[in-house]
This record gives sequence, C-alpha cells and structure tokens, in this order.
Amino acid sequence: MSELPVPRPFLKWAGGKSQLADALLKRRPPHFSAYHEPFMGSGAIFFRLYRERHIRRVVLSDINPELVDTYLAVRDHVAEVISALSEFPHSKEFYYAIRATDPLQLSLPERAARMIYLNKTGYNGLYRVNRRGQFNVPFGRYQSPKYLDRDNLLAVSHALRNVEILCAAFETVVDRAEPGDWVYFDPPYVPVSQTANFTSYYANGFGLQDQERLRDVCITLSRNNVYTMVSNSDTPAVRALYQNFFIDEVLAHRAINCKGAKRGKVAELVITNYAPHQATQPQLLERRVSDLVTS
Repeated sequence: MSELPVPRPFLKWAGGKSQLADALLKRRPPHFSAYHEPFMGSGAIFFRLYRERHIRRVVLSDINPELVDTYLAVRDHVAEVISALSEFPHSKEFYYAIRATDPLQLSLPERAARMIYLNKTGYNGLYRVNRRGQFNVPFGRYQSPKYLDRDNLLAVSHALRNVEILCAAFETVVDRAEPGDWVYFDPPYVPVSQTANFTSYYANGFGLQDQERLRDVCITLSRNNVYTMVSNSDTPAVRALYQNFFIDEVLAHRAINCKGAKRGKVAELVITNYAPHQATQPQLLERRVSDLVTS
C-alpha cells in the first residue's frame, strides 16, 4: 500500500489559518498535553500540528452541526463520501438543486459530500446561512473546482482516526480541558468596521456578548492552569477585552472579501495567557486575570 499524502484542510473557511500557521505555532506553548480547538473551521492548525507530530490527544469541536457531521463522515465513512462526490457534476443547475436539498434527509456521507461540494463550488468558498439556518451562498465562478480530492480525503480520514469530534458550544471546553492542555480559539472576529460582519456563519450570529463569554472562558481556563490562545481582529474592543493577557500583532491576508482590492494584509491579534516566547506556566497569570472583572 502506498504512503498517504500529507493531509491538509479539505474545506475553505472564512478566517482559515493556513497562511498564519507559522506565526501561530511559533507562539504555541513549549509543552502541552491534549490539544483542543472549539471553533474547528478548516482545522488548519490541527493539520499542521499533526504533520509536525506535535500532538497526541486531540478534541475538535464546533457548534455548526453540518461542519461537525462533515468531519465525522470523512473520519468514519470516507469511502462513501468519495463515492458520493464522484457522482456530482460541476454545473449551476446541480449546485442549486443540491443546495436546496434538506441535509437532514441525506445519510451522513451524503451530507458531507453536499457540504464539501457547496464549499468548493460556491462563491468565494463562503459558508453563510440565512435566519432559518439554510445555506444561501450563490454559485461560484470556478472553471474546474477540485471538490473531489480523493488522496487528500483519505489522508485527512487517517489523520482524524483518533481525534474526538464534538458538536458543542465553545464553553464546554472548560469541562474537558485539563491542566497542561492547550486550547486554541478561532472565533468569528469582531468586525473592524460597520460594513465588515463575519457573524453570519451561524444563524444566530456571534456578538459582543459572545466575545465577552469567550474571554471569561479564557479566564476560567487560566485559573485551571490550561494554556489558551485566541485569534481575533485588531480592534479597540478586542484589546479592551483581553487587556490582562499577552497580546501580539500578526499580519494576515484577507482571504475572503467581495472586493478584490480589499484582500491585502491586515493586522490581527494573537492573545495568550502565557508569554508566547517564553516557557511561562499559565498559573503565573493568576494575578493578571484575577483583576479582570467578568461580566
């Protein structure tokens, strides 16, 4: 049997961290036990950690059931997912037909194939739902989208074989993470302007109160001696929320924007409860986070 290729993200995702992986991994804890990612998205950081053999136990989770089902199907039923995708033609008519199909009426592998197909053939690789939770991204302008990547799907399935995959709210990581674990949060970002709104990936959005709850989860994890890292936009609101944490700036390409001229580099924040370039234990932050008043 030939060796499987190196696994890489099999979904496009707004804010995906493939191009920031180097900067983020330079700031990872020097030593950690389990790895948790409660907003798993494209899983770019997980796949990098897997390729570099930096992880043993992994828990990936998300509140998006379609995303979670897709990961579960690729992990447990990859042959069926590949078989379904091989039957899908690249056409506008088929795109809107499969988009209109209720995913709950499909089998798990068929739901995953639908998700992958829409993700790779829809406009700009967006995942967006309306108020009823229905996927509503229009057909994309791709000539030959690679929605059937058999080799990578097999490699991803192999990488996920011992990974725990959960459909759960980000707060539940407090019940799972143990001292010495590392939790990486990549939430929907705080908008940088009135017109920039990245909260439509979930039908109920992700507002400032959710950002505050996330900050409070980081405080709780800090007190439990769990390493935390958060990615977010560089805005006064984010800096105020995490004023008692370590904050680093990184430059990222704006991956998804309806206007090509606005896809340049922008500043993002990497927020940690440990000094990112030192072997600092999270308990050293107790005095910093204990002074922060939670809402």
